[in-house]
Amino acid sequence: MSKSSVEQAELMLRLFELRRDPEMRRARTYVMHEFKPTSWEEVHYLSGEDGDRWFRMVTSYWEMVAGMVNRGLIDEDLFFDTQGEGLFVWLRVKDVVPEGRKHLRPTWLWNLEQMAIRQQAWRERSYVAVDKAIAKGSKLRDSKKDGKRTR
Repeated sequence: MSKSSVEQAELMLRLFELRRDPEMRRARTYVMHEFKPTSWEEVHYLSGEDGDRWFRMVTSYWEMVAGMVNRGLIDEDLFFDTQGEGLFVWLRVKDVVPEGRKHLRPTWLWNLEQMAIRQQAWRERSYVAVDKAIAKGSKLRDSKKDGKRTR
């Protein structure tokens, strides 16, 4: 992936601004807290209901963002280090995606899925590194308390 740049940071800020739109906020709240279908039929896709509209708004937004991340328009490390909502959305919708792909198209939410897979792996690697750094920092603090000098 590319290195972080000012342009990528500006793009991320613009994407954040889009998330602040009042209708998008309501849609995000719906997907994060109320949307819990166990089957494709419960999605009510293209029914015109608020839940359907909000579901489509959030998933299409995150599919677009994931496409940008997947193509390197936003540095993965920068994005994954500062964003978690796309992964949460994927985890919320993944159970209905296989059936949705049968009804819509085989690539429906493919970008979101691919980004989520990489972000989960990135988190696992990062958390291991953080745990090691914390453990090392604790040892350093403990040795300073004892009056020992360590590197």
